[in-house]
Amino acid sequence: MTVRDKRMQEEGFEFVRLVGDERRMGTHLAEVSRHWQGKKERFLMVSPHDDDAVLGAGLLIQLAERENVPVHILIVTNGDMGYCHLEEKDSIARTRQEESFECYQGLGVPKKNIVWLGFPDCRLHSHRGRAPADKDDRLAIEDFEGLQNSFTYHLRKIRPTQCFLPTWNDLHPDHRIVYEELLISLFHAAGNIWPELGKPLEKVPYVHTYAVYCDFLAPPTLRMRAPVSYLENKLRAIAAFRSQKQISALIENVRHCGPEEYIRAIDFKLYHPVNYRNMFEEKKPIHMVR
Repeated sequence: MTVRDKRMQEEGFEFVRLVGDERRMGTHLAEVSRHWQGKKERFLMVSPHDDDAVLGAGLLIQLAERENVPVHILIVTNGDMGYCHLEEKDSIARTRQEESFECYQGLGVPKKNIVWLGFPDCRLHSHRGRAPADKDDRLAIEDFEGLQNSFTYHLRKIRPTQCFLPTWNDLHPDHRIVYEELLISLFHAAGNIWPELGKPLEKVPYVHTYAVYCDFLAPPTLRMRAPVSYLENKLRAIAAFRSQKQISALIENVRHCGPEEYIRAIDFKLYHPVNYRNMFEEKKPIHMVR
């Protein structure tokens, strides 16, 4: 074990990023990041449901705060289908909003940075894209409604350098829909389309996925380890969702894994015809000279 490895182990903070065949190690996110922007760094955690971000990235949220990186939480659904008792049916959305504020403030996120979009739980398929809104539509922003409308607006308002959301490889339809709608909204937000939603981003933020229920689509690229106190704080934050009786199994999984989390970077592969040109060129035979 090297002196540097021993120091990281003693401090309890360890970051390991895999970049191709390279293995980068450090005690801070900035030391292993490919595109760290210093004081400009701003993280956006997109949480399809209120508890997703803390389950998949509760340590990362705290580790970002440790490096003075502002963290914003964007909660997409209102949780109105998450009631476990009939008497909670009409009040569960309000209860879960209160639990969300308690959870993420407990991780150090200011209340003003916790945004509750309020889309109906389990019905996101009806809110794909962007469409003119009715006058009394509570989801309306600048007279339009839809996930892409809301995502584009908040991306331009928050202006994150890095975004984190659950992996597409998840059984929950809400997670898949949020993944797809956010990714296209990143390009909307960096373009000139829909100017009423704010000033375009200078560039598309870097995107990463975290796992909640199901495994990653491909192996993760970043491992983070923190002191046990960070895990304990994460568990307390998850426990704020007292109304979610079924969350106990997920809490045990988090406890069993210990104070570590995994993240997978998403690289956009844009189409360039030249990448395929050589595949279709005639191959000249090689003549051996004897």
